[in-house]
Parts: sequence; C-alpha cells; structure tokens
Amino acid sequence: MRLLVINGPNLNLLGEREPEVYGSATLTDLEDQVAAWGDEMGVNVHSEQTNSEERMIDLIQAYDGDGVVLNPGAFTHTSRAIADAIAAVSTPVVEVHISNVRAREPWRARSVISEVCARTIYGRGIGGYRNAMRHLVNRAVMPFETVRYGPHPDNVGDLRRGDGDLVVLAHGGLWSQEFERDLTESLAVDLTERGYHTWNIEYRRVGFGGGWPASGQDVLTALDSIPQLGIDPRRVILVGHSAGAQLLMWAASRAETRARLHVALGPLLDLGTAAGSGDIGAVECRRMLDQGAPPRVGPAGVETVLVHGDADQIVPVERSIEYAGEHGLEHHRTGCDHFSLLDPIKPEWAWVIDRISDGDSPAPNRET
Repeated sequence: MRLLVINGPNLNLLGEREPEVYGSATLTDLEDQVAAWGDEMGVNVHSEQTNSEERMIDLIQAYDGDGVVLNPGAFTHTSRAIADAIAAVSTPVVEVHISNVRAREPWRARSVISEVCARTIYGRGIGGYRNAMRHLVNRAVMPFETVRYGPHPDNVGDLRRGDGDLVVLAHGGLWSQEFERDLTESLAVDLTERGYHTWNIEYRRVGFGGGWPASGQDVLTALDSIPQLGIDPRRVILVGHSAGAQLLMWAASRAETRARLHVALGPLLDLGTAAGSGDIGAVECRRMLDQGAPPRVGPAGVETVLVHGDADQIVPVERSIEYAGEHGLEHHRTGCDHFSLLDPIKPEWAWVIDRISDGDSPAPNRET
C-alpha cells in the first residue's frame, strides 16, 4: 500500500508552538515516526507539509495511492474547497488532529471536512497518525458495512461478514469521546479473516452524550439488535477491551441475546477501587461513579475469561487477579502492556484466538 500524509498550516512549527497542547515532537520527529510506522505495517508513506490551501487541494486531487492522512490545521474550520476536493476523489481520507479539538475553544470543534472523510481521529497526540494509517490499511484489507442500532450518530457498528460465530467487539478509552472503535478494528479484521462474523460497535462517550447510563444502555441496545444484522450466528462471543469490557459485562447480564463467552482484555471492572487509587483512569472512574455507574460489575452469567498483562500501566494486573479470584473466573496472565492486547500479531492474541475457538469450557478459576 501507498499512503500520503499531509500536514497543514503551522504544523511546520511543531515542537515550538504551544508544546503544552501539541507536544514537544517536531515535524521532522513526526515524519520520521510516521515512516517507521509505515515500515511496521508494510506501507510506503510519503509526507508533505504546506501552509497553502491551494497546495493542499492539489496534493489531494493528484494523489493516486491508497489513502491520505490529513491534518488540515485551521483549514478544518473554514475550507469548503478542501472538503470539495476530498469529496471529488475516490481515495479515502482520514482527518487527524493532535489535540482534543472538542475539548478546547468551541470553534475548534467545528469541522467542515469531517463529513466527507472516512474517519476523524483527534486528541491522541501524534499517535493518532498511526491509528489513521492503521484504519486505512484495515479498510483496504477487509471492507465493512456500518449498521445502525439507534438514533444517536454513535449508535453504529462496523459489520464484517464471515461464517458461523459472531464476535461483538467494544473498545476502551476510559469512556472518553476521543477514543473510538478504530481501536479494536484490527482485531475485528483478524477475526473475520479467520471466518468469524464481527460487529465492532461504537457507543456514546463522555463529551458526546455518553457517560452513565448512556454508554451502558447503548451497548445493551447493540446486543439486543443482533437479530437485525441479517446473519444467523451459531454462537455470540464478546470481546471487550478496558472500559469496553466493563460495558459489555454490564450489558450482557441484561441482553435478550445471550453470549456464549466474554473475553475481557485488560478489563476495567472495578471502578470503585480504581477511583480511590492513583491509577491513570481514577478521575474518569470517579466521574462515572458520580453519574451512578456501579462500583463493580459482575460476570453476568456469561462464561468469562480475563486476559491481562503484567506491564499494564492503565489498569494494574492485580485488579484482574483479585476479580477472577473473587468470582471464580479463568484468568490468563501475560507480560504485555495495556495496548498490546489490541495488536493481532502479538502472542497474547494468538492465545485469545485459541480460547475463542475452544468449544470446551475451562475449569473455574483457572490461571494460565
């Protein structure tokens, strides 16, 4: 694959301009990192930076590769011409912003180009470029159909059709608006390549109508909408990461569609303990508790296995060890960090695949 990365006005000043907002990495640092990510993905990446709207339009129109990662800078808010250029070409474009534009001045949240882009990623630092590149690779490898399950813009899920079992995936991100279903997309692609139907769901998040109980109700509605997907799965399997595992755990106990198995990856299941700790997500957990979220969700009558890494700095592995022991659940302990569980080339994912395909139930409280 070939990808083009375009950085817009004032991004030549990265590292100098408001480093407290945009970070200390320079444009050269960013371009070097993007090239390294391209090598990692087997993708040829070319980077351009321009302060000119005309030049940006020319680059978009002339590019004949497989996808464009575009940080349009302030043109985001004003340039109908750039939006028209994106709409006029068949090449998918992912809009990227380093800062959380929806949490800053109100005018920054307005984009005139988002509606013509394949996806918009914001608020993840320069790592958002990697997420954008990965999304372009995934959509090229495995097409999907976005299926709506409710009225809110985020009441959707990406359906990839396979054969047999259906795996429903829910992403994490501490219920925050800047983290979306692209985080679990690579797992969905890998599963579909192995023959599974996959439905990678989105839900309302804090800052965009979510929080408690809205986020949980969305996941419950998604599970109850499975019969409307037009597939006839033999079994329904749940895969949740971090906060997504918490939402699936809560919803699974209430859903009409009964799941056979829930694989919880680096799960954040004990909000009460996390809120009173020094964990990275303590503030977000306290916010959810203030909104009425349960301090701890139970295993919901669904066979559940917890997969957690010793190097997890977001949700300490001890949380899963304690939870599994209390509820008599299977617990697979690895040496990885929180985000390696989202990478299908890691050995932890190979273990998950074996566990999903295993038709035999494990012994209770088995640690592997």
